[in-house]
Amino acid sequence: MSGYLCIHWAITPEIAPRPLINCNRCGGVKAYRCSEKFRVNANGKRIDVWLIYRCIDCDNSWNFGILERCNRRDIEPALLRALESNDPALARRHAFDVVALRSRVGRVEEFPDVTVHKQRLGDTGESATALELKLGLEMPTSLRLDRLLANGLGISRSRLQALEDRRLLIIDPEGARALRKPARDGATIRIDLVAEPDRQAIISAAGG
Repeated sequence: MSGYLCIHWAITPEIAPRPLINCNRCGGVKAYRCSEKFRVNANGKRIDVWLIYRCIDCDNSWNFGILERCNRRDIEPALLRALESNDPALARRHAFDVVALRSRVGRVEEFPDVTVHKQRLGDTGESATALELKLGLEMPTSLRLDRLLANGLGISRSRLQALEDRRLLIIDPEGARALRKPARDGATIRIDLVAEPDRQAIISAAGG
């Protein structure tokens, strides 16, 4: 493993999923964007909480249920404060819960746009002949792994596929057609570059 340069890629999605909802103002199905604002309604000791979405065309509102008829004493005080103060991190976490959104509305528009922060791990640099990329996703993304790697390494997707076919690119955990599936949190990609003439350029693009 001495020839491997290990790099951590911290991947942050840029645009939250948008539910597709029949807008009663526009008269058709429209994408709704997250407003990053919560609506907290207290009725005695019972509390309801929604995350507010807005139609991208007319600003009509739609409420995505977060808590329903919860007893105040069952809610952690810190969580209640975060909801009442529209904590951005909490709103973002719920906005990127595409599984919950789909269970509520069915159709959801997802976006592949991400920001990648690359951090080198260890000292191996110019002597490296292989890469080990560790992926950390802040939130799930629909971005395919081959597109992520192609953009991050400056090489084509067909070349990545050729490296995988020759067993010079290994994905852990491995799965059928993993390159063509969304990037996964915790995945490790190992690429043997010893025979690649532009090895150093690829390593530099990776964050080395």
